[in-house]
Amino acid sequence: MRDRLLPLSLLVFTVLGGSILEANPTKMLMVTQSKGYRHGSVTRAEDQLSPSEIAMIKLGKESGEFTVDCTQDVEADFTRENLQNYDIVTFYTTGKLPIEPAVLDYFISDWLRQPGHGFLGFHSATDTFKDYRPYWDLVGGSFNGHPWNQNTPIVVTVHDVEFPAMKPFGEQFEFMDEIYQYRNWQPEKVHVLMSLDMEKTERKRPYHVPVAWAKHVGDGKMFYNNLGHREDTWKNPMFLASVLQAVRWVKGDVEGDATPNPEVSARHDAHSEKATHAAGVTLETLEADRIRREAERKAREAANN
Repeated sequence: MRDRLLPLSLLVFTVLGGSILEANPTKMLMVTQSKGYRHGSVTRAEDQLSPSEIAMIKLGKESGEFTVDCTQDVEADFTRENLQNYDIVTFYTTGKLPIEPAVLDYFISDWLRQPGHGFLGFHSATDTFKDYRPYWDLVGGSFNGHPWNQNTPIVVTVHDVEFPAMKPFGEQFEFMDEIYQYRNWQPEKVHVLMSLDMEKTERKRPYHVPVAWAKHVGDGKMFYNNLGHREDTWKNPMFLASVLQAVRWVKGDVEGDATPNPEVSARHDAHSEKATHAAGVTLETLEADRIRREAERKAREAANN
């Protein structure tokens, strides 16, 4: 494997040895730029790539199915012209990225809707352009806090075990990673693939918390997985197997149902509310706890000033 820094700050890794690439391998543009919180999984150390970038490149190389170009400079590299070089765009990003509005609209309303094109979003892809409706309408929701931090044990239920990217997880699994809750959630437009099991997860909330979902976008496809905050998630074999299957799904190599299933969200709303109330947690107690924690935070800040 050889790496070189191209003009326009596009960091490209080309596989020259090891696994044999397909005759026409799928080409992925992986965007890991942060204009908000910068996760360790996308942080580069000096001239080294970030953990998530290294993992994605390695996955493409070992499978021989796709190549990855990584960028943290969308002004230079996320252009209408450059998008023509790719089949898949992957976001692990935050904030309002400096993408030209016309280019972003082209990406959402034209490029992504073309046959063979796909979008993969990981973790904070939902904390990106979260006030721009066309984007959160594409992704399916936008970040609204993370009651489950990176050290919180969680239990996740898989709703569609036949979906390629869900097969590595089985019907249910325990994990530890930061989990988001969402506003602008659109269960009527997406195929929910897995969610928090609120009964078995210690920290409870009385509403559905989806973890991964998929949808068709015209003739293109979109897949999102909340997991990936922790750096060690990008070394987890189960997670990486899911990522590879997601790539295969968006490029059309494997079949997977992406029909919207809003009944899953409705069912888990009821399930989560029941489990939360059984634990003695209500929206009122959650609000009281929020106010208490905010007061404690302000007291700490005052003590340090």
